[in-house]
Amino acid sequence: MPASVSVAAVASKADQKAFIGFAWNHYRGDPYWVPPIRSEIKGLLNYRPHAFYQKSEIQTFLAYRDRKVVGRIAAIVDGFHNQHHKEQRGMFGFFESIDDEAVAKALFDTVKEWFAQKGITQLRGPANPSQNYEWGMLVDGFEEMPTFMMTYNKPFYGRLVEQNGFVKSQDMFAYVGRMEQLDSLDPKMLRIVNDATKRFNIKVRPVNKKSFAKDIESFLYIYNRAVQGQWGFTPLSPGELQETAGGLKHLIVPEMTTMAEVDGKVVGAVFGLLDYNPLIKKIDGKLFPFGIFRLLWNRRKLKRVRLLSTNVLPEYQRWGLGVVLMARLVPECKAWGIETGEFSWVLESNKLSRGTLERGGAEKSKTYRIYDYDGAADSV
Repeated sequence: MPASVSVAAVASKADQKAFIGFAWNHYRGDPYWVPPIRSEIKGLLNYRPHAFYQKSEIQTFLAYRDRKVVGRIAAIVDGFHNQHHKEQRGMFGFFESIDDEAVAKALFDTVKEWFAQKGITQLRGPANPSQNYEWGMLVDGFEEMPTFMMTYNKPFYGRLVEQNGFVKSQDMFAYVGRMEQLDSLDPKMLRIVNDATKRFNIKVRPVNKKSFAKDIESFLYIYNRAVQGQWGFTPLSPGELQETAGGLKHLIVPEMTTMAEVDGKVVGAVFGLLDYNPLIKKIDGKLFPFGIFRLLWNRRKLKRVRLLSTNVLPEYQRWGLGVVLMARLVPECKAWGIETGEFSWVLESNKLSRGTLERGGAEKSKTYRIYDYDGAADSV
């Protein structure tokens, strides 16, 4: 009979090290797991200051059996989400566990009790630590490495989560497009580009590194207006965007970005990031002291790009500006040698974006799931 499971709150630097380090032990030998960038994961866990926690709270927990770490989880109160949605909801995140129902139950029971003490009975996740960072649980598409800043987990995680009373709330998809598909692109798509460009006299350009802060500010304005009607949307705060942009500034390749302007005003933006994951795996998540240079020196070898955000102001949506934004990237990607692009993530309820991608020939490659738990309903 297996020994009992105990769960303890992370309270010391040694606990923090064990929480982060568990992933390396858990995924050892997995060809598809990519280690997190160590300096970044500390911020997302609030083990060092991070802008997200100016309005939010997190408590991390470790599960033990025979004094050995066998799982971990975080309970998160996302102040930005709760303020925007006018609700009191808890998030769980950073969940990892061995394939053991008792371990998972102990972790989720601990999180539920932690929230209950705050009067919170509705939970959602996984969020690492919110929908503006990594979120969702991989439930389909385990056969290849994820792209940069997308989640990866063991195939049995969905079962463990569902056994603890969580139910599907929303799926998100990753779509893959191959460069050779563009040679036979639907003529209607090309007409959309031409018509929209003429209608609005659109000017397109890459992000300007010399005025990077201004372009980031424009992106924040567009992002917070463009997707405000989408399920689960929570505005990204200026502090969060500045922190994220600061971490990515040296990794952003201007050729993989587009800003669209009408009468000198930025009305749309697309941000693509090279898929650095193969290189991050090689440096084992250590950017410093020399890992960052290995990423920059070797990035010309990367052949996959992740299109992580394509946003257009509401008044310009449905006119094809999203296609115009993407069209500027095509010759740049070909010149770089990009072979595939991943559009991720796309909500299952976002029929406009899904329809555009599918008409363009993109195919679903991965499915990620958000789960909800309603403790109040379960107690009735």
